[in-house]
Amino acid sequence: MRRSSSRSVREFAGFALPGLFLYGLLVLVPIGWTVVLGFTDRNRFAAATHWVGFDQFQRLFADDQFWLVLKNTFVVTAIVVVVPNALGLAIALLLNSNTLLYRLLRSVFFTPVILSGIVVSVIWQSMLRPGGVLDQVGWLSDPSIALYSISGIICWQMLGFCVVVYLAGLNGVPRELYEAAIVDGAGWWRRFGSITWPMIASAVTINTVMLLISGFKVYEHILVLTNGGPGRNTTASIAFDVIEKGVRGDRIGFAAAEATVMLAIIVALSGVVLRVLRRREVHL
Repeated sequence: MRRSSSRSVREFAGFALPGLFLYGLLVLVPIGWTVVLGFTDRNRFAAATHWVGFDQFQRLFADDQFWLVLKNTFVVTAIVVVVPNALGLAIALLLNSNTLLYRLLRSVFFTPVILSGIVVSVIWQSMLRPGGVLDQVGWLSDPSIALYSISGIICWQMLGFCVVVYLAGLNGVPRELYEAAIVDGAGWWRRFGSITWPMIASAVTINTVMLLISGFKVYEHILVLTNGGPGRNTTASIAFDVIEKGVRGDRIGFAAAEATVMLAIIVALSGVVLRVLRRREVHL
């Protein structure tokens, strides 16, 4: 028994340690270093770096621009979480069939997901810019709607991901449950509320968390489509502002503090969402 247990530990270590090492080196170490930099006055042109404690965070919370980009980020995230989730579920219900046509349509919906944000943004920019095919109301030049235009493009790109996840969840629902409900006289809406919705609870959790994270770290779409404009930071996200201040503004310590706050918000919101949705899964 001990030999078997020891062998299992060695096998686990052999498979897991290389991946854990790379994860720590490429993810955890940079995150930790960023947090540390947030407590310094790091600047590429400064002769030395000094520990300043919470000074950068105090400056950050007193900066009106930070609250503007944070509001923009919450607006984008809210739209990106709700719209692809709702439309993805509706489309998945329509495509929940094993015919050739429906399999082809699944591939079509998933295609934007595998494209980079830069490619997607360039494609849409060519259509929405002045003189473009869809340039009717100043989608990217009007400060009142530019942020919503960017959110819509991100929703379009993430829609296929939600569709695929929901289709996987729907394929796991036993057909016997639907057959029994039909025999009992349950209509479509009753079958959806009593069978489909509870059985795809895990798919709802996956999509919501992934969309939440995607909304908070949006950067390349904003960079290509509006570069934070039109006007001053009318479409800038917190991730965009971190890059702008850290790379272009040479305020590395300040940008690191902002990135640390962004990380804390993402972790907190993801934790709350996971707790609420996982509790729903358990109750179901």
